[in-house]
Amino acid sequence: MNRRGRADVAIVGGGVVGTCAALALARAGLDVVLVEAAAPSTWQAGQPDLRVYAIAPDNAGLLDSLGVWTAIASARAQAYRRMRVWDAAGGGELLFDADAFGRRELGWIIEHGLLVDRLWEGAIAAGVRMHCPARIAGCEQDDAGVRLQLEDGSGIDAGIAIAADGADSTLRRLAGIDVSRHDYRQRGIVAYVQTEQPHGDTAWQRFLPGGPLAFLPCPDPAGAIARPGHRSSIVWTVPDEEATRLLGLDDDAFADALTRAFDARLGRVRMQSARAAFPLRRQLAHAYVHGRILAIGDAAHVVHPLAGQGVNLGLRDVAGLRDAVIAAKSARADWSAPARLARWARARKSDNAVAAHAFDGINRVFGSDAVVPTLLRGRLLGAAGRIPPLAHLLWRRASGL
Repeated sequence: MNRRGRADVAIVGGGVVGTCAALALARAGLDVVLVEAAAPSTWQAGQPDLRVYAIAPDNAGLLDSLGVWTAIASARAQAYRRMRVWDAAGGGELLFDADAFGRRELGWIIEHGLLVDRLWEGAIAAGVRMHCPARIAGCEQDDAGVRLQLEDGSGIDAGIAIAADGADSTLRRLAGIDVSRHDYRQRGIVAYVQTEQPHGDTAWQRFLPGGPLAFLPCPDPAGAIARPGHRSSIVWTVPDEEATRLLGLDDDAFADALTRAFDARLGRVRMQSARAAFPLRRQLAHAYVHGRILAIGDAAHVVHPLAGQGVNLGLRDVAGLRDAVIAAKSARADWSAPARLARWARARKSDNAVAAHAFDGINRVFGSDAVVPTLLRGRLLGAAGRIPPLAHLLWRRASGL
């Protein structure tokens, strides 16, 4: 393996998690190369991205430590101060309130395109070397490092390589890392809507027999004439066949169905964008480290979106790896030692597996129309809402604090 010009880290995948990893490791003092098939489109305020994330406080802190949070938040980020969760079958309501937790907000709703745009700019400024457009065609590794072969015939030598190229990761497959998959046979329908009543800086979620329906508060796009505080992003989880039916409705019919499904909690709903849908599955990699190759983000774990934790888990992979590198460099130790990487992998694999199976269990219980779960689940939500320490514990788990 040719060691001339070798980077410390080669990252495959320039999405939110991959680009954040590139920036974080470059800020930690490593020489980083990022391989991405297509450069991200420049984010434009007048063209909202249908894909949005609920960014938890710990990950906002990570982005702030990397010098990009101000550029993200000042462009367009919607803070939410409350979360309300209830079941269509009745029972109590689970409420999370920032005031009760001594915080200004519980989290932020941010568009995918904005996150990638600002992270990409930050990575370039931090000295990350971009290979884009580029795709990997093969990889070799030994005890000292990895060589990635690109489709154009060139190669990249690095101490380690990181698969951050999504659920169908090419690098993970080339490394021989297997995954376990479970198809939920559901799709998540996403769109922007305007509601008759203001969202109140609140993230709403109603559990329905086919899957949860979430209304996430969003700021109005530049130049919008709609009343402020009435715009939300929806994520409606439904069985595959129902998704096909709903996507076939015209805007007015879909909005009527959505209003009924949400029990008109915010009054009548009107569409403000096109609709899109994506298939849902649980997927867990059997290993996060194989030799000198690591897997992070969706390449390592895909979870049900009902708790909005997918990208948060991926960013925590990055934070854990960044912290391990900094600790090693501070101790003048080998940051890429197999034992050190294995410790990181064990911690992240355990945390992500617990989250994935917890979300799976919630989806099964609240999506069931069996008598016993239906009678109990609303009451359980209500009980959790009436016990402040329990509600606080649940929120802290989701927020990473």
